[in-house]
Amino acid sequence: MNDAATPARYDFAAAEPRWQEAWTAQRCFSVPDVPAGDRPKYYVLEMFPYPSGKIHMGHVRNYTLGDVVARYKRARGHQVLHPMGWDAFGLPAENAARERGVHPAQWTYANIAAMRAELQRMGLSLEWDREFATCDPSYYGHQQKLFLDFLKAGLAERKESWVNWDPVDHTVLANEQVIDGRGWRSGAVVEKKKLSQWFLSITKFAPELLSALDGLERWPERVKLMQANWIGRSEGARVRFALETPAGGIPEVEVFTTRPDTLFGMSFLAVAAEHPLAAAAAANNPQIARFITEVRSLGTSEAAIEQAEKRGIDTGLRVRHPFTGETFPVWIANFVLMEYGTGAIFGCPSGDQRDLEFARKYALPVPPVILPPGADPASFQIGDTAYTEDGTLFNSGFLDGLGTAEGKRAAIDALEKQGAGTGVVNWRLRDWGVSRQRYWGCPIPVIHCEACGVVPVPDEQLPVTLPEDVDFSKSGNPLDHHPTWKHVGCPSCGKPARRETDTFDTFVDSSWYFARFTAPKAGTPLVAEAANGWLPVDQYIGGIEHAILHLLYSRFFTRALSGMGKMQAPEPFAGLFTQGMVQHASYRAKDGRWLAPDEVDVAADGSATDKATGLPVTVSRNDKMSKSKRNTIDPGAIIDQFGADTARWFILSDNPPDRDMEWTTAGVTGASRFSQRLWRLVHNALPTLPAPEVLPAADAARDLRRATHRTIAAVTEALETFAFNVAVARIHEFANVLEAHQGADAAARREALEAAARLISPMMPHLAEELWSMLRPGAPLVATLPWLESDAEIAKADSVTLAVQVLGKLRATIEVPVGADEATIFATAEAEENVQRALAGRPIRKRIHVPGRIVNFVA
Repeated sequence: MNDAATPARYDFAAAEPRWQEAWTAQRCFSVPDVPAGDRPKYYVLEMFPYPSGKIHMGHVRNYTLGDVVARYKRARGHQVLHPMGWDAFGLPAENAARERGVHPAQWTYANIAAMRAELQRMGLSLEWDREFATCDPSYYGHQQKLFLDFLKAGLAERKESWVNWDPVDHTVLANEQVIDGRGWRSGAVVEKKKLSQWFLSITKFAPELLSALDGLERWPERVKLMQANWIGRSEGARVRFALETPAGGIPEVEVFTTRPDTLFGMSFLAVAAEHPLAAAAAANNPQIARFITEVRSLGTSEAAIEQAEKRGIDTGLRVRHPFTGETFPVWIANFVLMEYGTGAIFGCPSGDQRDLEFARKYALPVPPVILPPGADPASFQIGDTAYTEDGTLFNSGFLDGLGTAEGKRAAIDALEKQGAGTGVVNWRLRDWGVSRQRYWGCPIPVIHCEACGVVPVPDEQLPVTLPEDVDFSKSGNPLDHHPTWKHVGCPSCGKPARRETDTFDTFVDSSWYFARFTAPKAGTPLVAEAANGWLPVDQYIGGIEHAILHLLYSRFFTRALSGMGKMQAPEPFAGLFTQGMVQHASYRAKDGRWLAPDEVDVAADGSATDKATGLPVTVSRNDKMSKSKRNTIDPGAIIDQFGADTARWFILSDNPPDRDMEWTTAGVTGASRFSQRLWRLVHNALPTLPAPEVLPAADAARDLRRATHRTIAAVTEALETFAFNVAVARIHEFANVLEAHQGADAAARREALEAAARLISPMMPHLAEELWSMLRPGAPLVATLPWLESDAEIAKADSVTLAVQVLGKLRATIEVPVGADEATIFATAEAEENVQRALAGRPIRKRIHVPGRIVNFVA
């Protein structure tokens, strides 16, 4: 190792592939499907990626964080399951087929191959033998079997629902895919359409899904709050408003409200455009029919509703107030949604901002009914802002004088006595519509027979695979216009029947993949012993953007599967960590074009100029990396130039991992210099180091040995608490100590250098192996070694630093031996020149000593 041929620099390009091959050859990261009983299990999982074709810096951060956890827990003696797969179905592949004339499978698997190669270059301690893609029939065939089990258990049903329909693409759109009333891809005006759709009965689990959030102690509080709000438990009342004149055979309108105490503030009743009463009103009124058509062309996401102008049309119908008998107009309003509550609201403009905006627009009354604390009932009025807080009821008949809570109870009691309503618990959560009108998804395994109805595909005919000969030149779902695929015989009666041509929402694919990883080659969807052995996932890592739907659907699936006896884990993820985004400065030229980082020259002060024109460009700091702003960094290019370990080290060093971080050239260059610095420290020390079996003498290099064991303790604590940037900082400090003690006892230096090599192993695993092989040729791989333990006796300090105050103001610091008595401590403190100056000859009236912290003199 020390001859003239040894390179002067660490050759990461040669070392990293070599150590990756060594890990693979020794199967360092493989575990059995059922954890062995001699060591505790630990399941680490990062949210699996969509195979877009290239990894980005967000992937680098996500998988590096997971790999640090996996490597650390493995060294701590755990059996670590750390698998990888691909969330491979979805519209991008289908769009690629339409635009590029390539089959979605070909596009997807080519992308998987490219991304697999890039991820493997990062040196991740993944068990690649468990890899699968959700578009593999060997995966989605088992998903079809689970759906049929859901169907038998009463957790899946087909029913009609209102959907956003793109009349050009002939597909259902999610609310978020409707932009300004048009389909996100086709640009066509979206229609509201009632279709038969498949639903999974997630609402049956709403109470459990909400209450169990309290037990998820290792989940971020904001994620639990987001889930709780989405599930949306609310107590209130269902109120029946009788129509003055029934319409279309409808005698009354039912409303759910969380504020029955404000019923005396009613100004109008409003229904959704899809409400049966709206259809009845439109039957003989073209103006109302046109308004309904307009409303159905708008997005129905909550964000779109909030931002849209509140619009409505008076139906001419009136409803009777259950308490006063007074009648109020019935409107159709664009901010009332059929899928929430009952599709109807009673408008109380004084207590709801949307109702208030609507009332002001159409000159409807705004009677105040909640009096704020301290307000004068004779003069209180509502201006431009509704009063939504608690207060005292007034202008409210028999409720006058009651507080908000008492008013709700009294109003519900009165409604129930009159038979006009009842107190209920309502849920915002709706059953999960899983039907999608697209080709590249898991086929829903049912057959439609005119004689038998909906017939499940028999188990022996699973998987129902996608046809390969599909035509993407026509709009709509290729499965619908395939000449043969959908035509089958009915499994029950043998008559001609039709396959279901809808495919599953891709969220279904990701709602159970973590369980399949426990036995990915099994002939059944799950193996109970494997699932029960590994689940729940001990540490799940991914972006905050999946805080609601993916996590909620996974929690539902896990509870449903446990309820059917297929496994025992009630929750999928015991611990959840949401990492921050990777950001980069963005650069905009004078003409508005976004410039890539390599197209600008950046000065020391952060300003930049366009290389092509020499003109200054606008620099925006801390923008999320995106293709549109051209501020992305190619991880492959970084690995080529600096090595995988450098990319990993910098991604961990900049900020706490739950916060956003900025990728900078200076930062990654600094990380590269540090890896070379560690290599040189070991390389240069090798000729002077004793054999590994030579132990440091008891009192040799006391400061260096203390620093070594303190660093072991500090890095261990940082890794335990996800403070990876702190671990990086402690190792940087330790490198300074190593350089300062190059002349110390040789055995103590070996101990310190070996500790450094092993402490960096979760973060820079290739360099760790390289340094370890230099220090101990032929020794087992670092990846197989147990974690280092700090010796508390060696780490213990000889002295302690105390702050010295006079009358509460810091005047000096002193160092005293550990265990020194108070007399010694006070004498040392009083002898300090600055302390004497502050005392100015005055006698000390009181001496205070807080052990290990401060001395304070009161004069």
